[in-house]
Amino acid sequence: MAQIVLFHSAYGLRPAVHAAAERLRAAGHQVLAPDLYDGRVFDTVEEGMAYQDEVTTDELLRRAVTSVVPLLTPVDGVAPEGVVYAGFSLGGALAQNLALADERARGLLLLHGTSDIRDDAATSVPVQLHVAEPDPFEPEDWLNAWYLRMLKAGAEVEVHRYRGAGHVFTDPELPDYDAEAAEQTWAAALAFLTELDG
Repeated sequence: MAQIVLFHSAYGLRPAVHAAAERLRAAGHQVLAPDLYDGRVFDTVEEGMAYQDEVTTDELLRRAVTSVVPLLTPVDGVAPEGVVYAGFSLGGALAQNLALADERARGLLLLHGTSDIRDDAATSVPVQLHVAEPDPFEPEDWLNAWYLRMLKAGAEVEVHRYRGAGHVFTDPELPDYDAEAAEQTWAAALAFLTELDG
């Protein structure tokens, strides 16, 4: 069983995020899905990104860190087990930043999104990325550079590409949805989480 923090995309904490959290709980994991948008949800990526810009990335990162603090705080002097960081698109970028800053992170599950990596980054965290091919928000050149920099940092990286899928292809209520790619994603993600427990 893993303790997972699952961050939503620029669309906000939509029903698909709750459904994903329930799917992970049904597999025996503990899941926290924080609302970084204070209840706001959006139907288009443009609206979501406009709100993201209004709040600012720094503020969203602060909110993400604050949401995770209870999972990292020792109880009766005993440090909790490490967290698996996960997220959709923007949430994936936030999850990556937190995981690379947490030396006790158990894993990093990225759905549709990545973030830049500092040159001095060092981590041994296992990483699984699921991304559309092509993806306008995750261009080929960017992904190649991201992959090489993650390897250089010491991460174990596994990348799954889904040709023809839209950007957030796991959300059944969005135009990007691809049922086959979504099911393949969850099968691989659950296997990844099982390996982390092994």
